[in-house]
Amino acid sequence: MSHGRKNIVVIGGGSGSSVALRGLKTFSKRLTAIVTMFDSGGSAGILRDEFGYPPLGDIRQCLLALSPSDNEKVTVLNRALDFRFESKSSLKGHSLGNLILAALTTIYGGVQGAIDEVSDMLELQGQVVPVTLDEAHLGARLIDGETVLTESAIDLRGTKGPSIQELFLDRNVKPNSRAIDALISADAILLGPGDLYTSVLPNLLVDGISTAIRESGAPVIYACNLMTKLGETDGYGAWDFASEVVRYLAIRKLDYLLVNRTKFSKQVLESYADEGASPVEVDSTRTEQFAHQTIVADIAHIEGLKIRHNSEKLAEIVMSAI
Repeated sequence: MSHGRKNIVVIGGGSGSSVALRGLKTFSKRLTAIVTMFDSGGSAGILRDEFGYPPLGDIRQCLLALSPSDNEKVTVLNRALDFRFESKSSLKGHSLGNLILAALTTIYGGVQGAIDEVSDMLELQGQVVPVTLDEAHLGARLIDGETVLTESAIDLRGTKGPSIQELFLDRNVKPNSRAIDALISADAILLGPGDLYTSVLPNLLVDGISTAIRESGAPVIYACNLMTKLGETDGYGAWDFASEVVRYLAIRKLDYLLVNRTKFSKQVLESYADEGASPVEVDSTRTEQFAHQTIVADIAHIEGLKIRHNSEKLAEIVMSAI
């Protein structure tokens, strides 16, 4: 089967998954983004808390990432949907795309209908699928017994305190049948990139998702974070990230673990150190316990003092692995 006919599933949140999707869409038109639905911060959080809409921000980012970049009309629409109000009005901080998705959710009686409509508008090269259509909040139990409830509270801890022992959802939720179907028919499954505890692992808490991944028979690839995160993954090495993914998947080993080896300048490192973050270290003798193959490569993109995964390089490595 040619790469263009490979069914590739990307599991995560908004920012990280969108990076992977932008690179992968040049190789395959059969992409599925399975998106976490437990975001509770920012514009999406306001729409969720005040109006009862499901979290829409990560969905919007993945929709935009899968839209064609060579269509002028779609590009204009893409820019509009990504527009964020910066005035001092009550709309400050809201994304126009989130507001449109919220309106369409009401019009079509559900978020999947809204996604399908925007997908048609953007001539999407793949599909965006919420991991669940049910309502729930993400929580974390810390090693000292404390409980932190809501995704934004976990994400914004911003302090080096007791580490996370386990994640949970505050209620049982059913998986989106489209997510299960995509996983069962997948030729490859990519977890990440994205925040481990608030973007990647929450998807695996939904009943049936980990089971579908295990039963798919597709190679499971995890794109490890470039940097640690204060309050979540302090001091984690690549083996720690992989260990957690393996634990929540309930598998013996990942097929592939992707880890960065790009070196960063002193200025970049100091900038991240101010936020309590540092590069994720790799030791293949330790990662081999959790992955059949560890691929260490230059997969970082540096822009100013900001570090992100390189879409093209990440996609090339994923495609070469399958």
